Amino acid sequence: MRYHLAIKSLPQLITAVGRTWPVVADATSRGNIKMLKSFLGPAYRGLFQQCAKGAPFSSMDPSHKVHFDWQYTRDYPELAKLYNAANSSQWNATESIDWSRDVDPLDLTGLLLPDAFCPANVLPMWSKLSPLEKSKQRHSLLSWFLSQILHGEQAALYGAAQVMQAVPWLDGKLFGATQVVDEGRHIEVFHRYLHEKMEKVYEINENLYVLTEALMEDPRWDVKFLGMQIMIEGFGLGSFSTIRKVTGEPVLKDCLKYVIGDEARHVHYGVLALERYYKTELNEAELREREEWAFEVCLLLQRRFLAHEIYDEYYTHLFTPKAWDKFVSESALMGFFRSSMFRMIIPNLKRLGLMSERIRPKYEQLGLLHLESGRAAPELSVAQIIDMPLVK
Repeated sequence: MRYHLAIKSLPQLITAVGRTWPVVADATSRGNIKMLKSFLGPAYRGLFQQCAKGAPFSSMDPSHKVHFDWQYTRDYPELAKLYNAANSSQWNATESIDWSRDVDPLDLTGLLLPDAFCPANVLPMWSKLSPLEKSKQRHSLLSWFLSQILHGEQAALYGAAQVMQAVPWLDGKLFGATQVVDEGRHIEVFHRYLHEKMEKVYEINENLYVLTEALMEDPRWDVKFLGMQIMIEGFGLGSFSTIRKVTGEPVLKDCLKYVIGDEARHVHYGVLALERYYKTELNEAELREREEWAFEVCLLLQRRFLAHEIYDEYYTHLFTPKAWDKFVSESALMGFFRSSMFRMIIPNLKRLGLMSERIRPKYEQLGLLHLESGRAAPELSVAQIIDMPLVK
């Protein structure tokens, strides 16, 4: 049973329609009917009906096949190696991190997050804010980022469980079982940090909800895998690395160091598994469909995660929703974040064969094509990801 949260007022209805329409218009303008079909239902429920807002839970209907291997064939040595690495790299969220350290959520020094990472820092009004008012906005923005990471980790937990059931290789299933454990641990870590240290949690962003539902309910296991393992996990890995670079808060830096180690394995697994599957099992038409689907998800990730919750909390008196979207999407800060986060996606898509000459001009228009020269996940160590410099 789904939650159907009522739109309680005309302004809420207008805002919901305004936020829903661009998602539909984007796919319609490019004639991408299959993409529109995949996302229209989730967009209606997530953006228009606001199903995840104020609801204690949501229910989704997965429709994938479960693959049993009665031969227990172990013929994928690269995945077996990753499985062994996962077993030897397990850590305990309670014991590995020193939670006794105090964190001041309203730190006035910018330790949690520098002013430069608040979109409004370029506005004249920013200089007029008191140190406390600035610290509240830094605190809110970081809490929002980490809240979306928390919700994304829950999606990754269920996505990993679904894919583990559906993949045709036993070595993949065994690694997938370790990933399920990893994702559960990540939920524990981010939930604890948000509740004990930040003392502020945001609901799931409406666009993340749309993407999550679309992936959970897609019957094609490789599309779930592509969406979760390459797109969302890759986006998250770029986010973790960037936040760890810019924050000075020791507990958060430790949390992210451990999580990055896990997520690097997950994305590595996704590239190895899909590379083999796409080369041996899909025809050209099916491969191009995945290519187009990946582009549309990139578009959704790039254009739609615009911190509407921060707008609702602080900036309704300065911007219309449309003006806020334009301001944030065109800001130098958002350009920096896009490059930082997508550099863990684009090289992997290229290695998977999802960057043909047909699709490349579209990525060029998004300003993402230059990232293709980066190294794919199997070519990067955890240390290299952690030490990766910030994008200029």
